[in-house]
Amino acid sequence: MGKVYFGMTISLDGFVNDRNGNFEKLFASFETNEELASMLRNTGAIVMGRNSFEAGGDVDSYADSYEFQVPLFVLTNKPPVKHPKENDKLTISFVTDGIESAIRRARASAKEKDIAVMGANVGQQLLKSGLVDELQITIAPILLGSGLRLFDHLNDLEIDLEKIRTIETKQQVEIWYKVIYNQS
Repeated sequence: MGKVYFGMTISLDGFVNDRNGNFEKLFASFETNEELASMLRNTGAIVMGRNSFEAGGDVDSYADSYEFQVPLFVLTNKPPVKHPKENDKLTISFVTDGIESAIRRARASAKEKDIAVMGANVGQQLLKSGLVDELQITIAPILLGSGLRLFDHLNDLEIDLEKIRTIETKQQVEIWYKVIYNQS
């Protein structure tokens, strides 16, 4: 069975977007590498929140240009009236009954491949539920000062992390951690 990993790009001060909700500055220094290519090949399904799903603009463009051409499971309280465009590899399912259901459905679709989880709120739900195996954080070379913090709303949750690997490009650092839930 593949692993469930939660991955996000953050500013050095921990934000996933700026005070206006924009995230483009975080990707200005983005570089592809062999690790990223391997991650794309090993991912069998994506789970994300509705805000992340709609952040890119035209949701019909996923079928044509999204780097992960795999089933997408979008957590939402209310599915859209018009279903977005799909193709023979990329299907889109709107999940209204919680993170556990989304992960269960993604596992069935991914078979033996990994499940990538994206979005701050969905990632927080995943961490609270104890369903994440690995955490992947890419640190962009920028201080945003304010915006949406990646690890807000985790209350008294304490999770230990064990570094698995670090990938450095010219401008940014990507750190992979194994998630170890405390049993206390």
